[in-house]
Amino acid sequence: MNRPLGANLAGEALASSRFAVPGMRCAGCIAKLENGLAAVPGVAAARVNFTTKQVNLSHDPALATPALVKAFADLGFDASPIGDALAGPDSEARSLVKALAVAGFAAMNIMLLSVSVWSGAGGITRDLFHWLSALIALPTVAYAGQPFFRSAARALKAGHTNMDVPISIGVALATALSLFETITHGHHAYFDSAVMLLFFLLAGRWLDAVMRDRARDGVSALLKHMASGALIVEDDGRSHWVAASAIRPGMTMLVAAGERLAADGVILDGRSHFDQSLITGEAMPVAVGPGGRVLAGTLNTGAAVTVAVTAAGSDTSIADIARLMQDAAQGRSRYVRIADRAARLYAPAVHTLAALSFIGWMLAGAGWHQALLIAVAVLIITCPCALGLAVPAAQIVASGALMRVGVLVKDGSALERLAEADVAVFDKTGTLTIGQPEPLDLHMLPAEAAGIALALAQCSRHPLSEALRRALTANGVVPARVTLISETPGEGLTGQWQGQIVRLGRPASASADIAAALQIGSTPERLIRFADPLRPASAATLASLAGLGLPARILSGDRAAPVAAVGAVLGIPAEGGLDPAGKLARIKALVGEGRRVLMVGDGLNDGPALAAGHVSMAPGSAADASQNAADAVFLGTSLAPVATAVQVARTTQAIVRQNFALAIAYNVVAVPLAIFGLVTPLVAALAMSGSSVIVIANALRLKGAAK
Repeated sequence: MNRPLGANLAGEALASSRFAVPGMRCAGCIAKLENGLAAVPGVAAARVNFTTKQVNLSHDPALATPALVKAFADLGFDASPIGDALAGPDSEARSLVKALAVAGFAAMNIMLLSVSVWSGAGGITRDLFHWLSALIALPTVAYAGQPFFRSAARALKAGHTNMDVPISIGVALATALSLFETITHGHHAYFDSAVMLLFFLLAGRWLDAVMRDRARDGVSALLKHMASGALIVEDDGRSHWVAASAIRPGMTMLVAAGERLAADGVILDGRSHFDQSLITGEAMPVAVGPGGRVLAGTLNTGAAVTVAVTAAGSDTSIADIARLMQDAAQGRSRYVRIADRAARLYAPAVHTLAALSFIGWMLAGAGWHQALLIAVAVLIITCPCALGLAVPAAQIVASGALMRVGVLVKDGSALERLAEADVAVFDKTGTLTIGQPEPLDLHMLPAEAAGIALALAQCSRHPLSEALRRALTANGVVPARVTLISETPGEGLTGQWQGQIVRLGRPASASADIAAALQIGSTPERLIRFADPLRPASAATLASLAGLGLPARILSGDRAAPVAAVGAVLGIPAEGGLDPAGKLARIKALVGEGRRVLMVGDGLNDGPALAAGHVSMAPGSAADASQNAADAVFLGTSLAPVATAVQVARTTQAIVRQNFALAIAYNVVAVPLAIFGLVTPLVAALAMSGSSVIVIANALRLKGAAK
């Protein structure tokens, strides 16, 4: 889909196109795509979103989609245009899990056959087990290895390499040599090593695909808050239902109480209250009358209104937030994981050593069979299993430890980024506070008045009425016999009690506090004040974060006064009245200063800020879109898990560095032995497994890290 974007150097308008590129596998792909595409005539810029595996191109409108697809193919990547800028590529997790299941089943069966060979089976029995292993391994490698073989073939065809090239060479070479050993009645075959390597590699790739699907789910969950359609009123007064995709600016919507808006607009007739927490984070519904602006996705909580549509579809405010979430995630998607950085040097070095070993032994007069055996031994003994386990083993154990204290980590790289954070940014409502107003000083309310208040409150679904009902019921109050109860949107409830008019609603006098007024007959109204209480351990958590080098601040969409009050209580800087774009701008400003931001928020309006932070967390009570956009979710009412997660993340990074040191030390000792022909492939496989066990044992020390 091409959309006007800006202007090129000649002053002509540029177009913007998005492409799904599922073949992106590692950090190196980002540079290849962005640099390679930017060099294509007519392409002004290319931006990769590694999280959603999308590429956004700014280009000359005359450059057609087929030419752009060919530019991707020339770089070794399959690409497909995305018609909707908010769409994502099809999930590859389903195909990967099939390949993973096949590799796992085959590995278990081949391992059972290999145990018999290792135990001393010889002659015809050994050959039989080798042939049975071959019958299982050959179709397994051909099927389960396809994700790696296809990616490697595309890269080589384009004249460059990627991480799948050495993986494919190692698997193919081990399989081919094993088949040769089987045919020539050799003593050793390595089908188990080839298939097990595929199994572990597929497991990592599947987990990565699942994580990326969750990132896309954040946008999907946000867009679910759009209404499916609206009742459109024609000029002659007739009305009919129109799907959201068919609504256009200039139409007139009739929005009933309890409905969500399907488009942005301006109220023509009627007054009501709208729950705008989706956009602003403000907990209380906002009163809007004729001429007031209302936004798609917000909930009409009061009376029916007529709205003139000003923006629909992908031009609405909620669609803008979804785009902000996707674009903001690009900064995080450029993050290069520790394992990626290590693999850039490790894999090429390993295969260079194997090739040099083969050439060296051939020059020394050894036959090709012996030289190839030594080269395969080098490949196996230097197989990056220990290196590959160094990071995920520690992250899996740490994630389990955090889960036991109520923190769910969705992506292993989040622990790396969490350990690097140096400033914490919090939303207010629902994050630092519980997000539900609670009435204050109810013990000051006489029993008779409390019963009347409960009778009125239980007949309304206004947030203050709900809070008052919960509190009074918890205090054992019994509702009074109030009759003829009615509710006026924006004003409150009225009824009759013992011949008197009783009212619960908006105070007659303006108040800076959140409050409701109860009036019985002609007596003066009683003011019932409400407050949104802080989460337990808020002050202690912020102090712990400060001690870890993460000073905190508040960025909120709520009104400036209550935000400033919370900031004053907690002793941290606070800014209110920010819309999603405003929050995102503040986060980007901190990033521009070189800060690594931990963003903690719960509202749908926090989605772009959560995606833009170096790392992000959301409470379990947060909206689906916020939970999906965040890297971790903490459960319960306490804020303490946030500080615990940071501490565990830093401990995890220390264990990861130790694991890398152990893996490197193993290779320093083992590789020379293999190069000089002192290690057989079988011993190499056992040594490789031993190094992996050591790394896993070290990672298990993290089980008690979260306390």
